[in-house]
Amino acid sequence: MSNKNIFITGNTDLLILSILKKEDAYAYDIVKQISALSGGMLNLSNNTVYTAIYKLENNGYVSEYSRQAGRKRTRVYYHLEEKGTVYLDELFENYLNTMRGTNLVLRRLYQTGEDIENEYDL
Repeated sequence: MSNKNIFITGNTDLLILSILKKEDAYAYDIVKQISALSGGMLNLSNNTVYTAIYKLENNGYVSEYSRQAGRKRTRVYYHLEEKGTVYLDELFENYLNTMRGTNLVLRRLYQTGEDIENEYDL
């Protein structure tokens, strides 16, 4: 079975915007932070992050600016805009409702939390 997390696709924006809420960051740094903060469980590709960032930028949720990194290289940093903060709040609420609903369904199907924890070694 694939080691991919099927829920990550719908949560990429949530993860990126959450990182940008803490501080401005460049795309590769966002990839590294997601991996590190998830204990290596979530490993997004650079392409996935860039695609999401371009969409977020086109919708006015994030903006970009360049900063010198070394003598010859510049990095593009992304900044969370006020409109992006509102969108992040919506995404986070949607995420919480989805997780609560999923948890309720699974607990009711398995009767107790112990049943599901035993069956799936949680």
